Amino acid sequence: MSTKEDELALRVEALEVTLAYQTTTIEDLNRALTEQWKIIDQLTRGMTQLADRVQAAESRATLAGPAEPPPPHY
Repeated sequence: MSTKEDELALRVEALEVTLAYQTTTIEDLNRALTEQWKIIDQLTRGMTQLADRVQAAESRATLAGPAEPPPPHY
C-alpha cells in the first residue's frame, strides 16, 4: 500500500471507531431517556391523584359547614 492509501485506511478506521462509540452512546442515552419518561409518567399520575384527593378533601370540608370559632381565651 502506498502512503496515501495507508492514510486513507487509518482515517476510515478512525471514523468507524467514532461511529461505533456514537452508536453505543446514543443507545445508552435512549435507555436513560426511556427510564426518565417512565418516572415522569409515574410522578405525573401521582400528582394528579394527590390533586384529586386534596380537591375532594376541600369539598368535604366546605360541606361540613363553617369552622368552629376559636375558644374564648383566644
